[in-house]
Amino acid sequence: MEVFQPREAGKVGFYGCGPTVYNYAHIGNLRAYVVHDILVRALRRAGYEVNHVMNITDVGHLSGDNDEGDDKMVKSAAERGKSVLEIAELYTNAFFSDTDRLNIVRPTMVCKATEHIADMIALIQRMAHNGYTYSAGGNLYFDITKDSGYGGLALLRLDDLKAGARTAVDEHKKNPHDFVLWFTKSKFENQALVWDSPWGRGYPGWHIECSAMSVKYLGEQFDIHAGGIDHIPIHHTNEIAQSEAATGKKPWVRYWLHNEFLVLDKGKMSKSTGGFLTLQKLVDEGYHPLDYRYFLLGGHYRSQLQFSWDGLEGAKNARASLTDKIRALAEKAGRAGQGGAAQDTAHYVQAFNKALEDDLNTPRALAELWGLARDNSIEPQAALAVVFDMDEVLGLGLRSVLDEKKPPEDEAFKREIEGIIAERAAAKQAKDFAQADYLRQNLKERGIILEDGPGGTSWRRIL
Repeated sequence: MEVFQPREAGKVGFYGCGPTVYNYAHIGNLRAYVVHDILVRALRRAGYEVNHVMNITDVGHLSGDNDEGDDKMVKSAAERGKSVLEIAELYTNAFFSDTDRLNIVRPTMVCKATEHIADMIALIQRMAHNGYTYSAGGNLYFDITKDSGYGGLALLRLDDLKAGARTAVDEHKKNPHDFVLWFTKSKFENQALVWDSPWGRGYPGWHIECSAMSVKYLGEQFDIHAGGIDHIPIHHTNEIAQSEAATGKKPWVRYWLHNEFLVLDKGKMSKSTGGFLTLQKLVDEGYHPLDYRYFLLGGHYRSQLQFSWDGLEGAKNARASLTDKIRALAEKAGRAGQGGAAQDTAHYVQAFNKALEDDLNTPRALAELWGLARDNSIEPQAALAVVFDMDEVLGLGLRSVLDEKKPPEDEAFKREIEGIIAERAAAKQAKDFAQADYLRQNLKERGIILEDGPGGTSWRRIL
């Protein structure tokens, strides 16, 4: 295990790749931002001052990461009959609406690509001065053969890349793995957004924006860079090459964090294949956004996570049980005296911290929270205090559960529930325990918890 050591004691510079705002984020995209949120929360809980920077790609991202295909923003604008900037604003707002509903803390700095063109041009000029670029066919390219360490993050070998290159998609490239730093009229002559530059009027390549904005807000060297695992072979590889070429080969990033895909039965979730699931679709199906966050916490970020409706239903029921447990603890705490000693919860805290320190092991961390909530040997006040502290990282909004109002019960609903309870009692008396268990589980799935006691069976609703 590698021990985390930031460049500056007590401070962390963190850059997380943000969205390309040409469509709604799908739930696979949102997995990355929940992972970033857990990381930031865990670091802050550990006492670090975190400067979290995230970009908004509103120009320059082609449908293929390797300078291929159409511009995603222009294509979306044409399909929807809007301007590129209107599309960017629409889907940027939609993205932050989703992250807010998932209880994701907003980054320290959110920076739009279109507002940092001058910074990109300045960084490209530094690369050109250091001899890493060439012009061909109107575009400016990065020459990967000038970078002996190219591909180190993805474990690519430069000799293999050159030997394996047979035909280039772009005939102007010296090497098919070279990439565009600045496009001019040679591609997309009617590009919606263009700027003047030393290489002609045009627009930046996708990869340059992350380098320019991270250097601007975090410096030429910083601690952590995060994104999806699909960014490793091209986007992050090219970011490293151009950033270190511009800064005189200074090691750019100390630690990389990549989350795996959320997968469906047919494979990776992708907007290009159509039929992707949005957070709103889950809400429309009756799920709370935090049900999805709970679902994500149940898998380690470096493992592929299989999405299914059954799995989400399980997460919904588990979160409902947890919130019910929180209310029960609060009720007991209200009836009890002074809370228990801190040492009573110390082993749970230690185990929770160890889980986070072990590469953000959220399934283990969640299990520790559950263990504490269920431990009847701990005074409810002490248990609640630590549960809420743990939730500062997990982000399930457990403290707000106590402020929520339960929906009123109408008489017809009450009669229905009482009838099912009577049916269950009859099943138990007939020793048909399978039917009795079925009825209990059926009510639980509807948000009704049964409690058997000396005076009979009572029930209560959970959200």
